[in-house]
Amino acid sequence: MSRPVIGSLLETDLYKFTMWQAMLHRHPQTQAEYAFWCRNQPAFPLAELLPELERELDHLCSLRFAKDELDYLASLRFIKSDFVDFLRIFQFQRDFIRARSLPDGQLEIIARGPQVHVMGFEIFVLAIVNELYFRRLGGADAALAEGRRRLDEKLGQLRDAFADQAAPRRHPFEFFDFGLRRRYSGAWQREVIARLAREAQPFFKGTSNVLLARDLGLVPIGTMAHEYLQTFQALDSVRLRDHQKAALESWVQEYRGDLGVALTDVVGMDAFLADFDLYFAKLFDGLRHDSGDPVWWGEKALAHYAKLRIDPHTKRLVFSDSLTVPKALELYRHFADRTQLGFGIGTHISNDMGLRTLHIVMKLTHANGQPVAKLSDSPGKTMCDDATFLAYLRQVFGVKVA
Repeated sequence: MSRPVIGSLLETDLYKFTMWQAMLHRHPQTQAEYAFWCRNQPAFPLAELLPELERELDHLCSLRFAKDELDYLASLRFIKSDFVDFLRIFQFQRDFIRARSLPDGQLEIIARGPQVHVMGFEIFVLAIVNELYFRRLGGADAALAEGRRRLDEKLGQLRDAFADQAAPRRHPFEFFDFGLRRRYSGAWQREVIARLAREAQPFFKGTSNVLLARDLGLVPIGTMAHEYLQTFQALDSVRLRDHQKAALESWVQEYRGDLGVALTDVVGMDAFLADFDLYFAKLFDGLRHDSGDPVWWGEKALAHYAKLRIDPHTKRLVFSDSLTVPKALELYRHFADRTQLGFGIGTHISNDMGLRTLHIVMKLTHANGQPVAKLSDSPGKTMCDDATFLAYLRQVFGVKVA
């Protein structure tokens, strides 16, 4: 039998821990439902993976945090001791997640229960489905050879881009790995990140994968994801119109200046900026782009800072939507003399093997029995299975149908 895909509960994205801590401290009673989707056509019906997936979920739900893992988390200054104590006794509950095959060959995976017990499933499920899928495809030797060739090419692109330092930009080029959820395999991601850490300096700054960050002596990267802001759409104590401001305020109170990059596309950039007033613009270090045209988004962000009379050189724009190294370099050249930048590169780092990748997600769909939604700046990324709520959310925030 193959080695389990997940061997440690530390092998998830940092922002799962940071959101987890915030929700445990502020809204531990919230009930939530997360659902898996595949947005593109796989090479074979994903339902064929169901028996293997069931075994992987059984294994995942047997894992506990080890002492050295808890010690590492406790060493991060924004992780609080009571959260570490919670993780000390935490174990995923198998009753809170179920998977089944659908008649059309699709794979249905639903995690439902207290949010602080089910929100962590997402990254593990995505990594498991990906690795099982590519194991089933076969051809690993050829894929790894192609992946190494393409990694060589990326390193060459970085060297060539900065070979001429005659006129350096005001701000440096910095990128990091966001590829855990859609990686080819855990072993491949470790190989890639270890090599970037050795050969892509001074540009490579860290990884969202907390286990690899610990093992390779890198900085763990991440703040918040869509689910954090979406949860506030369903809290009884928060008006829907105020959910972004309530989420941002709660984040500020939880982290007191740490983890200061805010995600902007839960209801679209324009609606976000309407709530991101001088108070929040001063408190947060910067903004993260995850949908829509990145140049349009970046220009809007800089114009907003200018309107608020905030020096953009004191702020950071982080790009993380379907990036490649060439695309990141292009955005860097456009903005690098005007503001600080960061580039979170995912699949292009962790699964660029010459194979067609899966476009899979596992998103929050309901909180406290109510639907939640993401009104993305990219129409294909809008997430909600309740047309009535989606229309109401658009009306409340004045967002037109794209």
